[in-house]
Amino acid sequence: MALIQPVCRRAKQKSEDRNQKSVLWPLASGLCALAILLSGQMSGAASKGGKSLTAENAKTAENKNITKNSAYSAVSAVNAKTEFVEIEKQRVIVLTDISNEPDDEQSLVRFLVYSNEYDVEGMIATTSVWLKDKVRPDKIQERVEAYGQVRDNLAKHASGYPTTEHLLSVIKAGRSEFGLDGVGQGKSSEGSRHIIAALDKPDKRPVWVCVWGGANCLAQALWEVKYTRSAEELDAFVSKLRVYTISDQDNSGRWMRTTFANLFYIVSPSSVDNQEYHKATWTGISGDRLYQNGPMHKFELVDNPWLEKNIITDHGPLGALYPKLKYIMEGDTPSFLALINNGLASHISPSYGGWAGRYVLHQTYAEARPIWTNTRGSRDTVVAENGMICTSDQATIWRWREAYQHDFAARMDWCVADTFEKANHNPVAVFQGDKSKALAKLVPSLSRELPPKLGGLINLQPDSSTPLGTGSGERVNLSAARTYDPDEDNVSYHWFVYNEAGTFKGNVEIEGSTSPQAFFVAPQVQEPKSLHIILEVRDNGRPCLYSYRRIIISIEGK
Repeated sequence: MALIQPVCRRAKQKSEDRNQKSVLWPLASGLCALAILLSGQMSGAASKGGKSLTAENAKTAENKNITKNSAYSAVSAVNAKTEFVEIEKQRVIVLTDISNEPDDEQSLVRFLVYSNEYDVEGMIATTSVWLKDKVRPDKIQERVEAYGQVRDNLAKHASGYPTTEHLLSVIKAGRSEFGLDGVGQGKSSEGSRHIIAALDKPDKRPVWVCVWGGANCLAQALWEVKYTRSAEELDAFVSKLRVYTISDQDNSGRWMRTTFANLFYIVSPSSVDNQEYHKATWTGISGDRLYQNGPMHKFELVDNPWLEKNIITDHGPLGALYPKLKYIMEGDTPSFLALINNGLASHISPSYGGWAGRYVLHQTYAEARPIWTNTRGSRDTVVAENGMICTSDQATIWRWREAYQHDFAARMDWCVADTFEKANHNPVAVFQGDKSKALAKLVPSLSRELPPKLGGLINLQPDSSTPLGTGSGERVNLSAARTYDPDEDNVSYHWFVYNEAGTFKGNVEIEGSTSPQAFFVAPQVQEPKSLHIILEVRDNGRPCLYSYRRIIISIEGK
């Protein structure tokens, strides 16, 4: 499986803990067994009816699965308050030193086939330490024009793809100067002016700036605002920025982090060369071989033979512009992976972890203030496919390697699939009846008394009169009932605790972790703690695709 669980020893359930719930335990166990019998889904997989759907009638699969799972409805609800945090489409600007090596051109192909997932506000050609005296907006334009040739096909598989005209209109150029030499009085460019204009729009959403090369175009925009606006206006401008840079590829990044104390900044700080790249989180995308910092987990998915077959060859004009890797595949891609709404909601906080990696807020040596970066607490412990146990920052990305590569391959299939049924699509992961990709925050309020019966079954519906918060030692039910696949593929389930993302660091055992219905017993804690539980749903299409839901559960202390 693409997702590898964090390493942990199976928690032993002490008999005295079960005895404390001697009344509820057999009753709940019986309900779980009854649900399984009624559903006829002993394996937790939805039945397959064959790929015969179109985009217009894909809802048929959902309706069939709702009927199939209706036996769960009376027993799957948690006695809790579940809050769903709606995921807004994010705004994004890319700064790229495209043409310096193949990986920017690779990342731009992926960026474009996911362009329905975010609002593309700008694609700006910049310099870097690897491309110091020129910029190549023509390389961006070339790929956007190829996108225009496949957009109609892409739109048959998902909605929201921007027009080619819009994308062409937001291609801009920064100055052909390196680093801080291109920042200051008289250094304005169409790129820096475009960044300012985007931030000044009457849109409350933040703007992500994904820096694939040098950052001086953004630095110039901030310089202009700093010296032409009031302190309050500057603060308002800075507060709308979300910056994710692929290390420091010029000397302007450090200046911005020092000068603008409230600037949201994700980076693995480095010298302005490649001598410290091996420490960076972003190298987890595919850097195992070059940087010798990973266990080669499913590495074939990020190497040239797989890329040629699944991305480049026979995948239309956009795929044809995806070059073979020279050093590593798509080193810049982690900067925007969190903006893809896959259900992990990791753009909300870099500490959540997801396809883009995981970071913590920390003041590293020589930094003037805390930034989102690497430290001991930013690492994940993961078991690779070869059995090696790895604890590293890179593991926060490569643990998802099969998922993000298969997902990309499916999108490239969409480029040449002129009907919906000719390609695979992600399953729809449903949590507690909600089929959106919203972040779920669960604050269970388990009644201390047996709830009333309803229709011969125990009513586990929420009771608004009970206090909020999950108490230590209380049972929490989890339901993925009504999950479905738009292609009617089989789906499998995997519930797991993302241990590093929450504040509780002990072991939590999820019973029924491969079934639509699961539960766990909240651990004993003295102070309030949080758990991040991930529902992963995988189909059996070609390529197999994943969808997720993140559930954050608050646990009350004693």
